Formats: sequence, C-alpha cells, structure tokens
Amino acid sequence: MKTLRLYGARLLVVLLLILVTYNASGSSESGAGTTWILRVPGFNELNSVTYGNGLFVAVGGSPDSSTILASRDGVTWTERPLPTSNRLHGVTYGNGAFVAVGAKGTILTSRDGVRWTQRTSRTSNSLRGVTYGNGLFVAVGDEGTILTSRDGETWRQQASLTANPLFDVTYGNRLFVAAGFEGTILTSRDGANWTEQTSPTSDWLWGVAYGNGAFVAVGAKGTILTSRDGATWTARASGMGDWLYGVAYGNGTFVAVGDDGAILTSPDGVSWTQQTSRDDDLYGVAYGNGTFVAVGYGGIILTSENGVRWTVRNSPTRDRLYDVAYGNNTFVAVGHRGIILTSPDGVRWTQRASGSNHLLSVTYGNGTFVAVGWEGTILTSRDGVRWTQRTLPTKNFLKRITYGNGLFVAVGFGGAILTSPDGVNWTRQISGTRSDLFGVAYGSSPLFEGGRFVAVGENGTILTSSDGVRWTELSSPTVNTLQGVVYGGVLFVAVGQNGTILISPNGVNWVQLESGDNNLQSVTYGNGTFVAVGWNGTILTSSNGVSWTRRTSPTRDSLQGVAYRNGTFVAVSFYGAILTSP
Repeated sequence: MKTLRLYGARLLVVLLLILVTYNASGSSESGAGTTWILRVPGFNELNSVTYGNGLFVAVGGSPDSSTILASRDGVTWTERPLPTSNRLHGVTYGNGAFVAVGAKGTILTSRDGVRWTQRTSRTSNSLRGVTYGNGLFVAVGDEGTILTSRDGETWRQQASLTANPLFDVTYGNRLFVAAGFEGTILTSRDGANWTEQTSPTSDWLWGVAYGNGAFVAVGAKGTILTSRDGATWTARASGMGDWLYGVAYGNGTFVAVGDDGAILTSPDGVSWTQQTSRDDDLYGVAYGNGTFVAVGYGGIILTSENGVRWTVRNSPTRDRLYDVAYGNNTFVAVGHRGIILTSPDGVRWTQRASGSNHLLSVTYGNGTFVAVGWEGTILTSRDGVRWTQRTLPTKNFLKRITYGNGLFVAVGFGGAILTSPDGVNWTRQISGTRSDLFGVAYGSSPLFEGGRFVAVGENGTILTSSDGVRWTELSSPTVNTLQGVVYGGVLFVAVGQNGTILISPNGVNWVQLESGDNNLQSVTYGNGTFVAVGWNGTILTSSNGVSWTRRTSPTRDSLQGVAYRNGTFVAVSFYGAILTSP
C-alpha cells in the first residue's frame, strides 16, 4: 500500500470530509479493480513465432517494450509476463525449452512458455534469430554475432566470418544455415566453425527455413533462394516485389510471408503461388499441430491449415482505443479511424460500423450512447450497434464527454465546451479559456449546493459549472496537464501528467497528491473504488481517493480509458489492448 502525501492549506477540511463519509477505519481494497485480465492483447508488433511442447509462442514488442503471447491452438492467445522490456526478435523450441532472443543481447528461456527467465548472453548486440538442431541452440544477430548453447541457459560466443548483421538461422540436413545483410549466407556443421557461401543476390535475406530436402531463404524485393546442400544457391521467381520476412515448412508446403500481407506457398521452394491475405505486414510464420500461424504488424495473427485459406485470430481490431463506457447492458469502446467495439461482458467484443473520423471519448445517458472525436465529430446510438452522425457546431477536436443532470457535456481543444440535452442538438458554450480540455465529470452531493460539472485540461486548468452553460476557471494546485476527472462517493478525483492526482470534496477547493507514477490518462469510480490508469500499463486503485495502491498489470501498453459497470472494470489501451477486472 502506498499512502500519498497531501499538500495545501485545506488539507484538514478535505481529510475530515473523507473520514466522515468513508468511515476511514477500514474500507478494504479487494474484488473489482484488484486483479486484471488481458482480454484483447493489443497490437505490439509480433516478429517471430514457433511451436513446441503443444504450444505456439509468438514474440515481439515496440522499441521500449517486449511481448510474448502463447496459444494451444493458434486461436486463443494469452500474453505472458516478462523479466525484460527489450523488444524480442526471434523464438525457437528445442531440448524441452523455448528460447527467445532480442534487442541488446536479450535471451529468455522457458520450459512451459509461461514463466520466462533472463539469461546472460555476454553481448550487447541485438539478436535477430535463433534455432535448435543437433543438440545445440544457435542465435545470430547484429555485427555477425553468433552464439551457441547446449541448454539455452549458458551461452558461448563463436567466431564469425562477417561483420554483416545476420537476421535468421535454421537447421536441416545436419547443417546450420544463417542468412542476413546484402545476401550474406553462412553454414556450419557444429555451430562453431562457419563457412561463408557464395550468394546469387545482394538483397537482404530476412528469413531461412528447411523442408522437403531443401533450404529456402527469403528477403528484400521478393527475393527467394533455394539450396539442396546450403552451399549452392539458386534464385527463384516470386512474382512480386514485396519484401519477404519469414518462411516456414509444414504439411508438404513452404509458406513465405512479408509486406502488405504477402503470403506465398510452394511445394518445393521452386514454384510459388501468391495467396489472398489482409494488407498487414507479416514478419514471421511457423507450423505445428496441423496449423500454420503467421504474425506481424499490429499484433496481427493469422492461421491456416493449408497455407491457402487464412483466418484472423486475435482482436477484432488493431486500431488504437481511447475510451470505453457502459450503458444499456453494453460496453462500448471507441478509437482510431472511427473504430467502435461493443461487448455484453467486457470479454467478447464485436466491431461496429461508424464511418466516422477518429473517436476519442464515449459516454451513456438518457438512453443514448454519444461518441465524440476529431474535428468536432459527434455520433449517437441507442444500442451501440447502429450509429448516426450529428451536425457539428465546432471543428475543434472533442477529447472527452460526460452526462449529468439531464445534460451531455463535451470538452476539447481550444477550451471548446458543447452541451446537449439529447445528444442530437448541440450548443457551444463560452468556457473562458483557450487551454485544451481533456476531461469532464459531473457530481452531486449534499456537501455542496446542487450538482456540479468539472472540466480539466492543459497546464492544470480546472473549470466548474453548476449548469454546464456558465463556467468559472479556478486556481489550480498544479501546472501538470490533467487528463481525466471523475466523481465518486463524496470526492472529485482528477489525474494527469507525471502521476498527478488532485482531490476535491466540492469541485472548487483542490488538494494535490504525489503519486510518483507514470502519466495517468483516465480515472473512474465503481464498487466503492477509484481506478486510475495510464502509461506503461499503470493501474492504481483507491477506496478513499487518498491512499492509492499500484496493481499488477498484464500489459505495458499505455492505458487510455477505464469504465465500470455490474462488478466489472474495463480498461482500453493506445495499442488496442482490452483489460477487465475481476
């Protein structure tokens, strides 16, 4: 438990109000908001995939994060916790263990694909590919780096014949074959002594595999090379100019994948056929348990039994999600490119058609969902399924919307404030500020006269209004930008930049708390608990708004929005991840 320090002259008043209302002798934090489950894994890039011990394992990440997903069938995937934040580039299975490699010499091992341990590589060079054969793991990477290990735990660096980056390595026909920069090809019988082979191309080679008595290497500009012995290589026609990044063999078929969803199949590595796919870049492919699995940009995962017909298996979207709300027995999440997802329980999600611009916020009130976004976009829906675009009274980006006291209130860039009794007819109000506004909430309590709207934003801006029409700017205890605000119990809570948390019993007098956490993007209240979410998967909970506890998060995606209903919190992220609690 982390108790935050309070600052300001009104500290005693605030604390007395909290103690009276909450009977602070002991509201325990348990249940909803405590434990979080990743329902949709979002879309960090996935760079490689392998199969072993009855499990598919896919790895990837962003420049400052790592991702590992595991699946028994290639259909349902679970993200696993990791001991590193370095991006992962390659993964293989052998000798009863998975081995993943990545940036800055990262090597991870796991016996079950669930619990991962970081190993010492003794190199800071990024490792790009890894394979297993003849009782030996071999990893390759930048500056011609070659490492070998018998068990995946203890690694030895081997002498290399090249300083060129090596992007992939495979084993077949009692031979290791590594491929890389400007057509580089190296071969070795034992992983220690390597021979550089003559290559018929100067194009980069990104992937190499063995099957049906042949090695196949793929690369830039649709390059495909084949070899029976690893020494003599022949260029083959791919019929395309897209870069190819990965290749695998299974069920009598080679499958190569690449840019813009390129998928090629071949029975022998010589004659290739282009297959239909989505237009997402694909970086890796593997075969196991009768199934091909291809992975790529945005966390896309495709499966196929034969390499010809492919099915998308992960999230119903790869677009960024910015906000989520609940109403009419339905969760609604909104985001990039007008994406709208609906779910009855926060677990099963369906994509809906909106035909609109980017959507940044959604709320429910008076029997209506209202979503707002770029250039004054406003959509309404009774059921979350069918949406109608409304007349725009402003071109300002609308960042957040709430409902209270019979009124929808939307706030946005340039101090924009719009109000509507029904979500259909909108009026622009005078806010008195040019600061961007990022959050708005409504609260009503006998502790202050009538109800009150509170809007927060850039440089600590705080505005209040009793009717949503006339607004007053208040003195703020912070210059940090405030991203979200909520009313719960008898307390307004605002969150923002640098982990800033402000509390107020009436929306007028504010006290700053010091959390020392990442930027906080959103806050909600439900089941007697405040939940704040933010960068790097940050989740904080509090039963009273004063004492906050950091919760274990199943993702490092930046969490943008959080909502509560019927015993469940739902959080959504910048990279399309969806989390639920409990």
